[in-house]
Amino acid sequence: MEFDRLVVSFLVDEVVGGFFISVPPGHVACVYDRGRGVLPRIWGPGLHFKIPFWQIAKLFNAQVLEYSIMEGFSLDRNREALGDMPIQTTTADGKTIAIEGSILFRIDKQNAPELWENLGEHVVSKVVRPFSRSKISALFTEWTMEQIIHNRGQVEVMVKDELNRYFQDRGLDCEGFLLSKIEAVGKQGAKEVILKAEKPDAPQA
Repeated sequence: MEFDRLVVSFLVDEVVGGFFISVPPGHVACVYDRGRGVLPRIWGPGLHFKIPFWQIAKLFNAQVLEYSIMEGFSLDRNREALGDMPIQTTTADGKTIAIEGSILFRIDKQNAPELWENLGEHVVSKVVRPFSRSKISALFTEWTMEQIIHNRGQVEVMVKDELNRYFQDRGLDCEGFLLSKIEAVGKQGAKEVILKAEKPDAPQA
């Protein structure tokens, strides 16, 4: 599935001047009232009444979304695309590495009105991408290359907990961090894979 389609499903304007808000499963809706601003409540799946033209609904995808950090990812078309290029940093023993992986996150349903009011539609570019790059880069500087290779699970938990600490203050929950690949970067830019996620075995016929 294309990344821009994931973003379209993440935050969708519902500006039809009708009497009802139709919220599909896995989503929540918030309402902007022209007199009172963003209302401090959410609407779950189902059909809900709103005042036509006076109230505008915004639909949020409340499911777990995957933010992919990988080689070849492009932001040329959409700054809100769910992903980024590999993150380069230096380990505690002075090795330059490029990190690839996936961040699993979802919006905090109860804080969706505050998220909409404070961040608008730019959740990825204002929170997920900058915080992810900064925190992942900083955390990996605390480990040597050998420690990262032999403590992969612990590293993933540490990154998840650190991201969650910053995400929660902004209306998001980090569900997990999955480390898929680490490459050692040489002085001339040459890369060597030092850690890679194993693909599950194919089912037996």
